[in-house]
Amino acid sequence: MLDNDRIWMAQGDVACNLLLSQANRHGLIAGASGTGKTVTLKVMAEGFSRAGVPVFMADVKGDVTGMAEAGELTDFISKRCADTFDLDPAAIDFSGCPVRLWDMLGEGGIPVRITVSDMGPVLLARLLGLTDVQEGVLNIAFRVADDNNMLLIDLKDLRAMLGFLSEHAKEIQATYGNVSTASVGAIQRALIAVEDQGGDVFFGEPDLDLADWFACAPDGRGYVNILNAAKLVQMPQIYAMFLLWMLSSLFDTLPEVGDPDKPKFVFFFDEAHLLFDNMPKELRDKIVQVVKLIRSKGVGVYFITQSPSDIPDEVLAQLSNRVQHGLRAYTPAEQKAVRAAAASFRENPAFDSAQALQEVGTGEALVSFLGEDGSPCMVERARVLFPQCSMSAASQGALEAVIAGQADLQAKYGEAVDRESAFEMIGAERAASEESARLAAEREAFEKEKAEFEKKRAAEEAKAAKDAERELARQQKEAEKAAERAERAAEKEAERQRRAQERQVEQMKRAAGSIIGTIGREASRQLVRGIFGSLKR
Repeated sequence: MLDNDRIWMAQGDVACNLLLSQANRHGLIAGASGTGKTVTLKVMAEGFSRAGVPVFMADVKGDVTGMAEAGELTDFISKRCADTFDLDPAAIDFSGCPVRLWDMLGEGGIPVRITVSDMGPVLLARLLGLTDVQEGVLNIAFRVADDNNMLLIDLKDLRAMLGFLSEHAKEIQATYGNVSTASVGAIQRALIAVEDQGGDVFFGEPDLDLADWFACAPDGRGYVNILNAAKLVQMPQIYAMFLLWMLSSLFDTLPEVGDPDKPKFVFFFDEAHLLFDNMPKELRDKIVQVVKLIRSKGVGVYFITQSPSDIPDEVLAQLSNRVQHGLRAYTPAEQKAVRAAAASFRENPAFDSAQALQEVGTGEALVSFLGEDGSPCMVERARVLFPQCSMSAASQGALEAVIAGQADLQAKYGEAVDRESAFEMIGAERAASEESARLAAEREAFEKEKAEFEKKRAAEEAKAAKDAERELARQQKEAEKAAERAERAAEKEAERQRRAQERQVEQMKRAAGSIIGTIGREASRQLVRGIFGSLKR
């Protein structure tokens, strides 16, 4: 409940007021489940909103949305007003806060997106659970993307960039260092797990402009920016890394303002243990540095968790405004945590803080805020005030009214934008390379086909020449055979003619011989007759 420059948070023997001028010194709301942390959160956030300070909180259980709806006077509140707070119930202004609903999964509010480049390799390596070697490869991917003006907007861009590294590992190695295929494969597998948790929706554009979370409503009250985290908290890596990104982005972007009269912005980090579980020392040191320095930029950070032991001592030492609800102490470790929590307060001689932490009921707490001079006030065992907004979740009608009132932001962030980035650039380069390879392959195939054609044609010409040569040889051989046949025929004809002549001569000889014989015989006869006078027979 806002009272001038202070938020009246609880009432013990004295009033417990959170001074706006000391609110950027950070704080802690701790306690076991069911002890009243959410009510404390609402009272504090409501006070900041009424003071004109915008706040951010994650709605892990679904009941923080009740801040959008007016509370109501119940018998319990009436009794508390009379017994503890000395308030006139009729004078209480029950009203809701100006609320904006956001949703990283885009289901129940304004979509929240950030780019892979905004997340950066350090937080992304933490999100993916990478080893040092794999984180080194991821750093190379970001550096190569920067040097080649390739935007890493969503996970498909990062996938494409990792594929690019793998394909050009030998070229990249000389300038950026070794890129092992095994590391690239491990990162790609880790990305699948993040996509399964909704990371493919979370990473993209239009990316969140944190200035939209610093706004105040027209009546001057700060907007209460509520992130729907009911499903998101089941994805602890994405949840923790988003809130850590937001914290580091606030630190990087906001100007120094010193110690203002009131914070510029208050950041509530629910389920804070998720941030620090298994966190590497280097990243933890960075968080400690941010928490130490961000107060000078007018930002108050309030961690909400079950036990102070969930938070590293270096961070816990920076949390000056504390509301410690009851702690259970059944085991030696839990008893040690109770003693440690009690020892963190400025002692009050009226009671034993360690004993009180185990006795306080729901709605009660040990409270210690900073005083005007910046020193811790003595711890008080006190009852926390009730919020003027609804203590339960908002009704459907109230939620619909909130959603209707944020149409301008819905128009700004509602539709995802997929502009040219690493995925498209690498795809275009790969397509050009493939086209070039295709053309080269076609040219090679053409040249090969041409060479084969030329070879075939040469072979055919050689064959034709050889066939012609063989045909010529055949014809020559045939001519020679014909000549031989003609010669043999001529020889045979000459021989025939010679023999015919010989036969003719022989016949003539025989004929002549016959004639001569006849003539001889006749002559002989005549000769014989002429001698003896008659012929002998």
